[in-house]
Amino acid sequence: MALPIIVKWGGQEYSVTTLSEDDTVLDLKQFLKTLTGVLPERQKLLGLKVKGKPAENDVKLGALKLKPNTKIMMMGTREESLEDVLGPPPDNDDVVNDFDIEDEVVEVENREENLLKISRRVKEYKVEILNPPREGKKLLVLDVDYTLFDHRSCAETGVELMRPYLHEFLTSSYEDYDIVIWSATNMKWIEAKMKELGVSTNANYKITFMLDSAAMITVHTPRRGLIDVKPLGVIWGKFSEFYSKKNTIMFDDIGRNFLMNTQNGLKIRPFMKAHLNRDKDKELLKLTQYLKEIAKLDDFLELNHKYWERYLSKKQGQ
Repeated sequence: MALPIIVKWGGQEYSVTTLSEDDTVLDLKQFLKTLTGVLPERQKLLGLKVKGKPAENDVKLGALKLKPNTKIMMMGTREESLEDVLGPPPDNDDVVNDFDIEDEVVEVENREENLLKISRRVKEYKVEILNPPREGKKLLVLDVDYTLFDHRSCAETGVELMRPYLHEFLTSSYEDYDIVIWSATNMKWIEAKMKELGVSTNANYKITFMLDSAAMITVHTPRRGLIDVKPLGVIWGKFSEFYSKKNTIMFDDIGRNFLMNTQNGLKIRPFMKAHLNRDKDKELLKLTQYLKEIAKLDDFLELNHKYWERYLSKKQGQ
């Protein structure tokens, strides 16, 4: 059951509408971080008490007996440097530590241990189909963070952090592709982000299904050790009558996520620092045109998505 809450901070009110009674105080703090830029450990939420004591992070919101649209006050400050908030952490952020999968030159795609992991995901991972796959459509698999949404910058609403042309891009793509969302987070946050961005409720296109981190597998590479990847074989194994290597393309800002399917992956430029780049970023606008061009093909395996801009320029020049 949804539990709308209004949080006052810095002279403004922030409406939180995507959490439920089963979410925890920490979930609330994590969500407030996306709205305010205040780290969870720096937040103090006044008025959240259990038996007269401040509620700990693991307490479920339902246990607080809050009425809908209860107003609470948050105390806390952002990082000293705006750059620290808007940019990724230097030590552990995936974007910073990403590597060129061509430089890695490892053969992991056909390694038996990895194929067995995919088989287990095909058998055990439960996919909730939101809209049935459509006969004759190709497949577009999309990452979320830094691909469709700047998840680290500060804003009052998620829409302010949405990548420019997102809805136009999805509307056009839906004409030729079934659309799947795959993020390396948990499903609760994927659903919250899609709702906040208006993706899950848009009348002009539909999402076929969404996958979370539990659908990913861990593979070993000689130079980089263990890494988590998004194997498209999970989708192909579950929906072999609709999707295959020949008709699937995947967008992600982290190249190693499609290490198991390098020929099907397109490494998109990350959308970061939305307040600075919102008026300049045209990545989705150009990729809309690329998807429209390659939708005419019967087999994507003849493409090298690394050179998608060159391909598009050539086609538009003909």
